[in-house]
Amino acid sequence: MNTHRNQLPASHLLLALAIVAVWGTNFVVIKLSLGSFPPFLFAALRYIFALLPLVFFFPKPKVPWWNLCIYGVAVGVGQFGVMYFAMDGRISPGLASLVIQTQVFFTIGFAMFFANERLRLYQAVAVAVALTGLGIIALHTDANTTFLGLALVVFSGFSWGVANTVSRRAGSINMLGYVIWASAFSIPPLLLISLVFEGGWQQMSASMASAPIGAWVGVLWQSWANTLFGYAAWAWLLSKHPAAVVAPAPLLVPIFGMGASAIFLSEALPIWKILAAGLVIAGLVVNLFWPSIKNGLSRT
Repeated sequence: MNTHRNQLPASHLLLALAIVAVWGTNFVVIKLSLGSFPPFLFAALRYIFALLPLVFFFPKPKVPWWNLCIYGVAVGVGQFGVMYFAMDGRISPGLASLVIQTQVFFTIGFAMFFANERLRLYQAVAVAVALTGLGIIALHTDANTTFLGLALVVFSGFSWGVANTVSRRAGSINMLGYVIWASAFSIPPLLLISLVFEGGWQQMSASMASAPIGAWVGVLWQSWANTLFGYAAWAWLLSKHPAAVVAPAPLLVPIFGMGASAIFLSEALPIWKILAAGLVIAGLVVNLFWPSIKNGLSRT
């Protein structure tokens, strides 16, 4: 039976919601775990458990080693290592879940540069709307969200855009195996940064020895729920449905992220933050849906 359709069946819709709920609420898990682990060690542990023991059960995907290396460093160090560092007192979890979505626009920019894709007017409008939202956040920096934290998470979005561009070059492969094997390239630089800047091996071993069980559950949640389940289930949905049907789901990530932060961490949601979130999400919606909206209007 052909499962490609214009609407997700209920079970697949629930799976998509489960994925974005994990990805969104994950920012709360990150914040809580950072109370026990320094950020780059925390990121290294995430990828150690993503790599082991599954690397022994998944063959290396048929992609060049350089592709796995760039993806692993971009995601492991540039995206998550830097984002963990930013979330360690420099930006609130809810805003981090929102600002990281700038990856969409960096991905567009890289496509223009490397694939000679042209920037269309609606994409320029989408970027301008989203940048307005980021500007509002920049004007409201305080003790919980600093300008440095905002800049670091934007850099994380840039790194995610790099990873998206590299993974597109990988072609049609087993994405779970790809993520597992790329994790091998995330671990060494993260451990090196932790050794040099987070107190050396003595401090690293002390934080691991003193970490409560809840912090280790957070590490495993990062590795298995967020990385392995999230990516594997997402790849499975994309294999069953057109990308245009599945792609809108991550727009809910900031909703889950900001909502979970408000509920579990008592993160305030003033009007300016809701307005900024609305503008960033509006920019993402315009970028994603404008061609379909335009086609629909032209047929009426």
